[in-house]
Amino acid sequence: MQLVLRLLADGYDVFGIDRRPWQSAPIEIHHGDLRTRSAEQAFVAWRPDVVVHMEPAASPFAEDDDRQGRLVEMTRTVFEYARGSGAAHCVFVGRHTYYGAGASLPLFHIEDEPASEMHGYPRLADLVAADLVASNAIWRFPELTTTILRPCYTLGPTGIGTLALYLRAERVPLVWGFDPLFQFMHEEDAISALVKAIERRLRGVFNVAGPPPLPLSWVVREAGRLPIHIPEFALTGALGHFGLPQLDRGAIAHLKYPVVVDASAFIAATGFAYAHDAVDTIHTFRDAFPPSG
Repeated sequence: MQLVLRLLADGYDVFGIDRRPWQSAPIEIHHGDLRTRSAEQAFVAWRPDVVVHMEPAASPFAEDDDRQGRLVEMTRTVFEYARGSGAAHCVFVGRHTYYGAGASLPLFHIEDEPASEMHGYPRLADLVAADLVASNAIWRFPELTTTILRPCYTLGPTGIGTLALYLRAERVPLVWGFDPLFQFMHEEDAISALVKAIERRLRGVFNVAGPPPLPLSWVVREAGRLPIHIPEFALTGALGHFGLPQLDRGAIAHLKYPVVVDASAFIAATGFAYAHDAVDTIHTFRDAFPPSG
């Protein structure tokens, strides 16, 4: 929604395909599954110049299990429709957790590193597979400019996104003995980065990030929440209970080990600079979703 409003403000003609309803949408939307014949016909009718695929931004929160397992097929479908409708540019929006979280992994990840630590985390494996489909399109379809973005977590007043959902509860669980660096950026900065990728017609894979990462416990406290340190063996059974968020068990590694990306290639290619520092970013979320205590 935020990207749509930003593109409209910048003078773009925007169309969309989504299974979810959007009341009083300011653009024409085809409601339904992307994989249907009618969706393909919508692409042909609209003949987009740029296609942005944001479906892969799956969350570790168990809200929409049906979406998992469809990411690869839908990503492949998006590229087929983009080529078939004569699009010049296709942008795949993944996420920085592509690289995985593990004790033996490097702190900073660059774009040519392989994905790791997918065992026991089906949602991450699906995202990695979809990312690979998009990456293969760079050389398979040279006539189509392909951009793969791997942005870090976003946070802001809408309360949308993995980190925002994690911080919604009054008591936020941390794994006892671990306090990983968390990398996040304001949702407005994330939209600005995406618009720059569209404007510059980037080709290739790019990490996207904002302010320097901060310890997770600091983020939780700055958001006005109470960090609850729980031994890992107890946390797996406590998730979704006692006021704690419902997380995929495979996501627990991301509460133990940092996933921090080097975004210098994107900055060099676009001149991107974030407008919101870490404190401002957290406070915009906290003001929109104040702790009840």
